[in-house]
Amino acid sequence: MNDLVRQHTALGDSDLEWLHLLVSEWQLLSDLSFADLVLWVPTLDGTRYVSVAQMRPNTGPTSYQDDMVGHLVPRGRRPMLDAALDEGRIVREGDPEWREEVPVRVESIPVRRQGRVLGVIARNTNLLTVRTPSRLELTYLQSASDLAQMIEAGAFPFPGQQVDMDASPRVGDGLIRLDADGIVQYASPNALSAYHRLGLAADLVGHHLGKATAELAPSRGPVDEALVKLASGWAPRETEVEGTDCVIQLRAIPLKPKGTRIGSLVLLRDVTELRRRERELITKDATIREIHHRVKNNLQTVAALLRLQARRIESQRGREALEEAVRRVGSIAIVHETLSQNLDERVEFDEIADRVLAMVAEISPGKVTGRRTGHFGILDAEVATPLSMVLTEVLQNALEHGFREGEHGTVEVSAVRGGTSKEARLLITVQDDGIGLPEDFDAQRAGNLGLQIVRTLVEGELGGTFDMRPAPERGTQVLLDIPVSAQR
Repeated sequence: MNDLVRQHTALGDSDLEWLHLLVSEWQLLSDLSFADLVLWVPTLDGTRYVSVAQMRPNTGPTSYQDDMVGHLVPRGRRPMLDAALDEGRIVREGDPEWREEVPVRVESIPVRRQGRVLGVIARNTNLLTVRTPSRLELTYLQSASDLAQMIEAGAFPFPGQQVDMDASPRVGDGLIRLDADGIVQYASPNALSAYHRLGLAADLVGHHLGKATAELAPSRGPVDEALVKLASGWAPRETEVEGTDCVIQLRAIPLKPKGTRIGSLVLLRDVTELRRRERELITKDATIREIHHRVKNNLQTVAALLRLQARRIESQRGREALEEAVRRVGSIAIVHETLSQNLDERVEFDEIADRVLAMVAEISPGKVTGRRTGHFGILDAEVATPLSMVLTEVLQNALEHGFREGEHGTVEVSAVRGGTSKEARLLITVQDDGIGLPEDFDAQRAGNLGLQIVRTLVEGELGGTFDMRPAPERGTQVLLDIPVSAQR
């Protein structure tokens, strides 16, 4: 819609925002009218109309099989559009149109904002299945007429009340029509069923909806008065009413077709099962985070025990082996600590990489500086855990074997996300400016434990590739190429 409005019309950003607000709400008008809606806006030169949005009803057959968005119609071809735009009134005159042997009643509703008519809604009703309307259908049609008059007057939609139609109740979920005093005039079968599950034993018609709702809800002190007012439809609001075994979502829509409030519509639906599942998910998320927190604590305990054991060993090689084990356990603990703070099994790995780099730098025999460039991005837990160990081993190897004792140097970790949306990859380079590799070094056959761990994790668990070679100028370069999720 943005492109069509800016390309073909003279409307400004504030007018466009009003049209967006209207389109976010007009499923309600379409369903109440049993009609298709097409929004036509006059072009910049005033000689044509362009259709910028379309809505089909969920409550009846469509009048348009084709998509009308983007169509251009010369002014004069549809006189009802011209009359609604020029005169600023709802136009219903004229005989039904025939489209593919289907009679269609056409009406035009001017869209007004701050006294200006921005465009016209063409309301098209399929008359092929017309029959004597029921009480429910008459209530729908009367409510649609009231809303259409509010659009004509610029009183609907409500400014600052943009609604998420996917989350809000719809007409078919349940509808209650109130008079100006909040007394129920009509309640659809779905609405009655929802209130019966809430605990209502009698019929709703003739009762004050706000008071009846407050009596069914658990006592909340001062909140009850607010609930009475909201359920009476005095303002456009949404709320939820939770009974003993039921949760009802309410949306109130004041009706002011001629500027004076004549009543309200209350849309509602039973969201008991939805809220139960949400609570289960919250409970599961909390349990998972608690598990990660406990794993992190246990790993830290193991690391502390290994550290104590290392202090008691007289053998230098044995002490160094235990210290390496402490760092490996610590790298895994960092991942679990991060996961314990998240709502899903994904982590921002940049923070983990920085902490691993700082942890390993503590063992530097000289004044070696570590830094990170690029971004690892968000990684799944099954990738983050082995990758943290790989990074620990590679950095530890570079700091222990890449520099002589007391020597100054730099170790740089760079990360680049690349590949396609289906096959995203993470390219990691760890490069130092130390003494470099021995002449006969082979990364695929080197037998020390650290490199064996790296090869096993990268090639076996992560499904990537590992290479270790002399850096272009000086030192050593480690290259890791790992498949990852496409999410950044």
